[in-house]
Amino acid sequence: MPIDLDLDVLRTLIAAQQLGAMNRAADKVGRSQSAVSQQIQKLENRLGQPLFRKHGRGRVLTDAGEVLLAYAQRMIELNDEAVAVISGIKVKGVVRFGFSGDFAQTWLPMALQQFKLAYPNIRIEATVERNASLLERLEKGQLDLCVVLSGKVSVHAQVLSSVPMAWIGSSGHRVKPGEPVQLALLEAPCYFRTAAINALDEAGIPWEIAFTTPNVAGLWAAVNAGLGVTVRTAMSAPDGLSTLSADEGFPALPPAYVFLSSAGRTLTHAATCLEEVLLRTLQANC
Repeated sequence: MPIDLDLDVLRTLIAAQQLGAMNRAADKVGRSQSAVSQQIQKLENRLGQPLFRKHGRGRVLTDAGEVLLAYAQRMIELNDEAVAVISGIKVKGVVRFGFSGDFAQTWLPMALQQFKLAYPNIRIEATVERNASLLERLEKGQLDLCVVLSGKVSVHAQVLSSVPMAWIGSSGHRVKPGEPVQLALLEAPCYFRTAAINALDEAGIPWEIAFTTPNVAGLWAAVNAGLGVTVRTAMSAPDGLSTLSADEGFPALPPAYVFLSSAGRTLTHAATCLEEVLLRTLQANC
């Protein structure tokens, strides 16, 4: 006769493994420690194998427990995904969402894919622009949410992560003593532009701007053509370009911050749904 696994018990198993103690797991799942112990013991009796063994003052998973844990995590994820999709079917609306081109080829498409699966009737009006332009549109109320890279975080922003900036150029490009570094940069104002110039000035390395453009696509075209080096994030560098380091003579750079902002406005229900998915997926992957 098939044995049906109780999802509540599997959540308890996951909590016990993550937190390292039954009493902490009990607090997380909202049960007494004795109730949690009974849940685990009942599961062990049904499976005919112990899931935990004593280790010092605590308990760790047995081999059978490790196997079950892996399946439990997959089952919980599938269960929660199914509930989210069914719940999201009835939610409708439009979200005006902006994001930097640095994210267009990395982990943001995965987040938007998950959002579309969970909320198929919410339409996203997406805008891919420079960070400064996105923030300006957000302040004017032309966007509901944006994910931006910057060195400055506004009071209304939620910081998701920090990412290293990098010098990016053709492979083998080096700083040559006595010769100015040729820079390809976005038009001001631009945080990456400022960071590149400040880093070179602080290191006493001469520089000159060889190319400027208002958009990221033009920037990559110039760098790919060998007109100069630029500063962005390593994750945004197109194939064929390399990150350049101190070994090539380039100075260190400060980090950039990834943040999610609504400019402090009250979000619509549709925008709140997108915000929740972005926070959950971007914090885990950026």
